[in-house]
Amino acid sequence: KATVSVLNWRTFTTHLVFYTMGLLKNLDPLLTADLLHVLRSMGHGDVLAIVDCNFPAAAVATKTTTGKHIQLHCDLPTAIDAVCSLMPLDFFADQQAATMGPQAGCEKPPAGLEVERDALAAIRKHCDGAVVGSVDRFKFYDDARAAYAVVQVMERRPYGNILMPKGVIGPDGKDLKPSSQV
Repeated sequence: KATVSVLNWRTFTTHLVFYTMGLLKNLDPLLTADLLHVLRSMGHGDVLAIVDCNFPAAAVATKTTTGKHIQLHCDLPTAIDAVCSLMPLDFFADQQAATMGPQAGCEKPPAGLEVERDALAAIRKHCDGAVVGSVDRFKFYDDARAAYAVVQVMERRPYGNILMPKGVIGPDGKDLKPSSQV
């Protein structure tokens, strides 16, 4: 029994350190080395797909530019918060992000509306004035296949999926916006 307790304690402390303490200052510990590399490698207009735990992420990721399927152990709004703390969104596009919507003839359930609202709040925390649209479920799958990479999170609410095109960082270190939006 003592051995099991020691192993459980070691597992607990390893997870506690890994998930709550970053190795770099001012960097969200959710941002893994793989994700940081993807974010840095993306260019203006490249799209990051952040998807829920029910999304066929492994299969879709094989079709992306990098073939990367990155997994994060958090919900969608938390992942968006971490990503948007570093990645600018594309304010030169009509929409700065797009959520997955239901196919024709279906409605988004209340939990889907909730996750969409929480995702929008996470985006606006870092990107004031961001416009978030919605795309049909099947178009979302196609758009995710054309993305740069797929990040899968542990979001269990339905429709917890979003596409975010990378923007440009301006001289002030913030998301660059066309002069008409400033």
